[in-house]
Amino acid sequence: MRVGVRIGVDVGKARIGVARSDPHGMLATPLETVPRAADHGADIARIAEIVAEHDGFEAVVGLPLNLRGERTPSTDDAAGFADRLAAHLAPSGVLVRLVDERLSTVSAQGHLRAAGKRTKQSRSIIDQAAAVVILQHALDIERASGAAAGHAVEVTTMGTGEVAE
Repeated sequence: MRVGVRIGVDVGKARIGVARSDPHGMLATPLETVPRAADHGADIARIAEIVAEHDGFEAVVGLPLNLRGERTPSTDDAAGFADRLAAHLAPSGVLVRLVDERLSTVSAQGHLRAAGKRTKQSRSIIDQAAAVVILQHALDIERASGAAAGHAVEVTTMGTGEVAE
């Protein structure tokens, strides 16, 4: 298991949930909900600040495939966000990984309902909880397999990322 703080990211149309791991990669906890910026600048900058504040070495971005494992418009949006984040974080040496996040928001909503929270009152909390689910899933995969979960986003010379297989 690699040592160091990882930042989990759940990309949504209006908000981005953010979570972090402990330095030993055992437990993910909620951090913040970042408003989605129309120009894709302020949200990327804020997440980069969060990574720096917590001394993160990696950002784990959820990749929302459909139940058959196929891409959707949300998949393309999250992948594009991961590309921009990877390009922004590359100079600092922070890696970005895309991890399958099927049902993370549904799982987060279920946990919150079980805790007595109502969905409409808890939208920003749901985003953070979804980021926790994504990051915890990635941590559990790494702990079980010994390999990092998902796929690394590589930054090309043109500054846009692509998924490394």
